[in-house]
Amino acid sequence: MKIEESSIVETNDYRVIIYPASRPFETKEAKAITEKLFDFLATWAAHGKPLASSFKIEKNQFIIICVDEEKEMASGCSIDALGKVMREIDEEYQLGLFDRMKASFVENGEVKTLKLLDFKTKIRNGELSKDIEVFDFSKNTYLDFLSHFILPLEKSWASSIK
Repeated sequence: MKIEESSIVETNDYRVIIYPASRPFETKEAKAITEKLFDFLATWAAHGKPLASSFKIEKNQFIIICVDEEKEMASGCSIDALGKVMREIDEEYQLGLFDRMKASFVENGEVKTLKLLDFKTKIRNGELSKDIEVFDFSKNTYLDFLSHFILPLEKSWASSIK
């Protein structure tokens, strides 16, 4: 079952799963990924019960999956099934969706992604502006995603890099 975009109300705190790609999607890739996820989520279920879910592609680089667990909890098997679909997408397009050792940020209006070590080095060396905004892929609720997915450097997880 699909959560319609218009019914995502900020009072519903859906579970969120974020899959960050290492690069922006090409137009054909975004279309194919969208079709594959629409097909998958239309039949996604936990123990035979449909999951109210939806997704969006944020900044043409991050796949955000939402599940309304007030209606039905996603089970281990259903999360495994989602992981399988996401691995298929990742392998087909070489997106690095499961590589958590990277950092993404906005600099001069452009989304950039670096290996985490390179990002930390550039922060320490002052090679990145203090005006960048940093993405946080650890968000697991929709309200947290809405308010804290991207933050100014000084308010983000990266502010502790010394």
